[in-house]
Amino acid sequence: MLDKLDFLLALAQERHFGRAAETCGVTQPTLSAGVKQLEDQLGVRLVERGSRFHGFTPEGERALEWARRIVGDARAMRQDIDALKRGVVGHLRIAVIPTALPMVAQLTTPFRAKHPDVRFTILSSTSLDIGTALDNLEIDAGVTYLDNEPLGRVSAVPIWREGYRLLTSAGGPLGDRETVTWREVGRLPLCLLTTDMQNRRIVEGLLREAGVAPAPTLESNSTVVLFAHVRTGAWASVMPQSFGETMGLPPNVRSIPIVEPEVVHTVGLVVPHRDPMTPATKALVAEAKALAAKVAVARPAAEDAS
Repeated sequence: MLDKLDFLLALAQERHFGRAAETCGVTQPTLSAGVKQLEDQLGVRLVERGSRFHGFTPEGERALEWARRIVGDARAMRQDIDALKRGVVGHLRIAVIPTALPMVAQLTTPFRAKHPDVRFTILSSTSLDIGTALDNLEIDAGVTYLDNEPLGRVSAVPIWREGYRLLTSAGGPLGDRETVTWREVGRLPLCLLTTDMQNRRIVEGLLREAGVAPAPTLESNSTVVLFAHVRTGAWASVMPQSFGETMGLPPNVRSIPIVEPEVVHTVGLVVPHRDPMTPATKALVAEAKALAAKVAVARPAAEDAS
């Protein structure tokens, strides 16, 4: 039955019979037949059929919940048993919100030093997509905000508390200030992340609370693009405190604390809520806790220097 549950998960991910079959490495007739056999076994219709995929029936949605649990547990069992023979090995897929990407190396580098047979895929993703990808077993872990929007059924490890900074030209408006307010930030030519990003929703909410209508002159889903535009001196942006600390700022760019209000949010690691965890996931959680302790010690010094 496991292979048929894999077909169901692929169909939920791709929303298309042909692409789902390609993901599973089978032909479309094979996938369709497998789903039909699963329906026959369960005695209910799972998929709304027509000339193309139209979604799942209520029974199909419930079957999906069980499929995620059963397939996830089966994969975890295989990895756990394999680890008894070979140690921590495998492939960790981690999705990360764009503003946290510069920090990920502090998690993966010490992990790999301890477990050199594990390889990584790091993906930039929205917080909402991270939750969906975890549910669909498309990723093994995520790095995202923990305290602002619902996370779903996950286990979370807080790593750092994130404050916000104005990145702007040292010679531009407000460039000589020690602190700035959200109202003042809203009057600058801003480049911000796109509206599907939680960081953008946070920033827009704070600007509105300060009485400013958000009106960025440039938006992108890439922090690299935003940083490149700030470096020209023609734009300013709002970035987490850790971004400037990790990436390093050129002499012509300043990172200025934003106050009134001074807001912080918690960023951390999220993994599927499963006991026992796979060995690789368990090791990643341990590394996240170690990084959290390290950041907690280093943060006061960094804040004094800002």
